[in-house]
Amino acid sequence: MSNPVTYFPAWQRPHWQPSDEEVILQFYAFGKFQPTRVPSATYGSDGLPEEVQLTSHHHHVLRDWEGYPLKGPLGELFKNDAPEAFEQAMAAPQVLVLHGRFKDQADTGYLRDTFGVLAGLLDIGGVAILDPQILTLFDATEWRDRYLVKDGAPLRNHVLILRDEDEAGRYWIHTRGMRKFGRPDISLRNVPERETDRAGALCQRLMELEALGARFADGQALEVDGMVGGLVAEVGGAFDDPQFNNTYVEFYWPDAA
Repeated sequence: MSNPVTYFPAWQRPHWQPSDEEVILQFYAFGKFQPTRVPSATYGSDGLPEEVQLTSHHHHVLRDWEGYPLKGPLGELFKNDAPEAFEQAMAAPQVLVLHGRFKDQADTGYLRDTFGVLAGLLDIGGVAILDPQILTLFDATEWRDRYLVKDGAPLRNHVLILRDEDEAGRYWIHTRGMRKFGRPDISLRNVPERETDRAGALCQRLMELEALGARFADGQALEVDGMVGGLVAEVGGAFDDPQFNNTYVEFYWPDAA
């Protein structure tokens, strides 16, 4: 008998250093769910970790909730970015909300088990999954294509990397979603336009190091090939920070880069 396909490995974190940061997971699953056991074992999951709470809601009731994610500016964002998924989510009669908080830990078994349940929910009537931490609403096919990858989807798929205009014609390269790994988001400021691809690749590398357990201390110097003087980490932010909803590690690109 062949071994089952591994979709969600419990990544070991070879760079892990304990911290006081918390891992936070939050997802919304929309659909008409069959009253049956979620087939999460198919995806290598032992079921939801005890730290994750799942609550079931009638969609028409949830629409009146102050934190309902499909209304207001956030709802408009999802409607514009993913109109088909938005339509399916809006038409769904049920919404399951998954929320969990964990202490920082040396592997990502919590992520494997939670994503296995999300995959199972799509098998029993789920039509869309919202990941508010990366501001993305997926229909079932899009979610499977992104995350049901043999031996595990790239770490990059769990995090959003954004490019926004900064001051004086420079650019800001930054992440959202690092709370899934109990780590600050990455922020690169003052990036010249000609360096945005390089900064994006660096942002992804730093994100991957953090996902595998690395931490950056305030004032820590970071050497970058071809950059005189390198970069210096500045730590800030909090969960109520409107730009990150997380702590962050920020680096300023030198003017002479």
